[in-house]
Amino acid sequence: MRLARGRILVAPDSFKGTLTAADAALAMGRGVRRALPRASVMLRPVSDGGEGFIDALIPFMGGSPAWTEVHGPLPGQKVRARWALVGKGTTAVIEMASAAGLALVPPGRRDPCLTTTFGVGELILSALKRNVGSILIGIGGSATNDGGAGMAAALGVKFLDPSGAELPPGGDALADLARIDTAGLDPRLAQTAVTVACDVTNPLTGSEGASFIFGPQKGGDPARVARLDRALRRYAELIRSDLGLEIEAVPGSGAAGGLGAGLIAFCNARLTSGIDVVLDVTGFDDVLASSDLVLTGEGRIDAQTRSGKALSGILRRARTRHVPVAAVAGSVEGPESAYVGGEGFIALAALGDGSAPGSSAVRNASRLLEEKTRALVHTLIAWES
Repeated sequence: MRLARGRILVAPDSFKGTLTAADAALAMGRGVRRALPRASVMLRPVSDGGEGFIDALIPFMGGSPAWTEVHGPLPGQKVRARWALVGKGTTAVIEMASAAGLALVPPGRRDPCLTTTFGVGELILSALKRNVGSILIGIGGSATNDGGAGMAAALGVKFLDPSGAELPPGGDALADLARIDTAGLDPRLAQTAVTVACDVTNPLTGSEGASFIFGPQKGGDPARVARLDRALRRYAELIRSDLGLEIEAVPGSGAAGGLGAGLIAFCNARLTSGIDVVLDVTGFDDVLASSDLVLTGEGRIDAQTRSGKALSGILRRARTRHVPVAAVAGSVEGPESAYVGGEGFIALAALGDGSAPGSSAVRNASRLLEEKTRALVHTLIAWES
């Protein structure tokens, strides 16, 4: 690898709840420079569509951030959500996590039966008011499981129960869905190309769907998760019968609690890999071509890491260039050996054991990440000698 005077590409995602991708890159960069003072270090913070999506793209797409007050994921909550206009104002970039992200909901109030994507729809409306020709929306890191019904309601769609009354917000209410009325859907969407940057490829329903896979981390117990899956099945049935669209098994339709499905159904959106969007826009492949090693990382490496998340995209790109990849994670699910070797990382280190917010590991995340990166690089140097 020729590390001593080599070129090291540092490309982490965010360490959710502790460090942004940009802060993580700075900490890892310091660790590399401590271990290899003569190496060339390039920082490329990434995102797979979740938090940090806008920050990863703006430096390369140009444009400026904008702020809009919208409904948050909790009933009655208001948040100041960030989005951006790029490409001379012709394209809007939206980060759904800024309006309906898990970080906006205190741990004790997390309930995917009640949270809503209504604020995401309000951000889309803000973009439409600026007469954009296209919208790029990253949909990772959600607190929701409403199939994007809240988003669609903000755009003028009505979700009606058997009596003709509009359903309340939240995924649980979709169990009572009897009819979808799209007569009021904002007509400007028909002239707007919507591209969705997904962080996963899960379908809407079933054992690998939005509710069962992601519901627990959003506060759903087994009973709630099962109920939400049934509600999303009902939602898919009505989209099929009322709109003539089959969205239930589309890869990525289960992203962000089914927001992927809602964007297909009501915004005629095209779903794509979030990490590939970011890597393409930022010219990652060009930098990769001259790199001797990639150092990446994120808050947690687990079974979902291989399902379209940022690190899987980095591994895939690096493999084509025969560039080795090592990683530092906040925590690792299962034995580290499950992710090392073959088509995985050449080495992997963890900051801790999944420490809870407020713990020493979280409070000192930047310092710990720097030190773990330094130690990991020293290990790689030892392997070279």
